[in-house]
Amino acid sequence: MGEIRVGQGFDVHAFSDDPDRRMVLAGVEFDGPGLVGHSDADAVAHACIDALLGAAGLGDIGERYPDTDGRFADADSMALLADTVAAVRAEGWEVGNVDCTVITEVPRLAPGRDEMRARLEAVLGAPVRVTGRRAEGLGALGRREGIACLVVALVRRP
Repeated sequence: MGEIRVGQGFDVHAFSDDPDRRMVLAGVEFDGPGLVGHSDADAVAHACIDALLGAAGLGDIGERYPDTDGRFADADSMALLADTVAAVRAEGWEVGNVDCTVITEVPRLAPGRDEMRARLEAVLGAPVRVTGRRAEGLGALGRREGIACLVVALVRRP
């Protein structure tokens, strides 16, 4: 059997006060306030990027796509995820599967969950699970101040 590695990713973003800011998760647009961030603030894509980079031993999202670099201002995070997948593959790894947990009181993910999964699978070329969890009113997430995402990714060398 080939080598197998696991990576863990995390991202958190506050809700924006900008009425023109879009809410994007896994490349899918949701109703409601957008998230504060240098790029499009797609917390799901960002956590996936960090999980994959970690599993492949390629650093982290801040090293690869720094928020101090103007090239990534308002960037499409799904394009950054595709770039990350290409880098992981260039190192001889293939994505085995990815498991995403989004922690949010709003928006409800259920209406867009299948599309989120499909978009992630198209970019990753691997099975993806997306689940939504509530913070049950606890802490900043429970007070509806933002969204967090946790991701576990498995990569393997054949």
